[in-house]
Amino acid sequence: MENFICMQCGTQVNETAEPPTRCPICEDERQFVHYGGQQWTTLERLAADHHNRFEDEAPQLLGIGTEPEFAIGQRALLLQSPSGNLLWDCISLLDDKTIAEVNARGSIRAIAISHPHFYSSMVEWADHFDAQIFLHAKDRQWVMRKSSRIQFWEGTILPLWDGITLINCGGHFEGGTVLHWSAGANGKGALLLTGDIITVVQDCRYVSFMRSYPNLIPLGPAAIHRILESIEPFLFDQIYGGWWKANVLSDAKAAVSRSAQRYLRAISA
Repeated sequence: MENFICMQCGTQVNETAEPPTRCPICEDERQFVHYGGQQWTTLERLAADHHNRFEDEAPQLLGIGTEPEFAIGQRALLLQSPSGNLLWDCISLLDDKTIAEVNARGSIRAIAISHPHFYSSMVEWADHFDAQIFLHAKDRQWVMRKSSRIQFWEGTILPLWDGITLINCGGHFEGGTVLHWSAGANGKGALLLTGDIITVVQDCRYVSFMRSYPNLIPLGPAAIHRILESIEPFLFDQIYGGWWKANVLSDAKAAVSRSAQRYLRAISA
């Protein structure tokens, strides 16, 4: 019996004797099944020819990403805080070197994830580090590996500890969540960690929003306004997105505002 991992989205599923015939996350219009068909791997096979890279993205914010690139290529962020570390978003590969690197920085108290495309091997990580997982209840149906460690939260805001707050914005997924850290950048400028609920684009002065990135399905005006309303009460100077260097490093709240205005003009033209 194995907890197989989808090679297209990186999600680990409930234990089975044989690989599943389908991945519901990839069959949804916000993702896709590869033209070669559905393929699966395991944690052991993934570790045989992949490794994780570690790089500080900001003070007390460690990026962890897999090389060669796997699934959708995201990197996780380990937010290091006095009352306990939080892993934001997740990746599929967990190996001995990663465990040692994370333990050297104080382990993981909890995991919080922006949306189902980043669920990956979250239960594997949580079991190893004895951590809780926070997911928004609106995305409950997309959990492919069940665990008692998962806490489904409801509403718009979930305060955690040390100025860490989860915010449900919707958009890309109904439970789409971002993380606000008021103590980020050593207190010199609050951070917003966004995955691709608010995605940093190639011109890092801007962000954008989509229902489906691979299938180029935009969000409508109501969804954009909901995202803006959700983050309006929070001050932040920087955004850290879901991929290496996908960051807005100054004046980030204004960047979201001007990006939303540009987006709304484009879809109404």
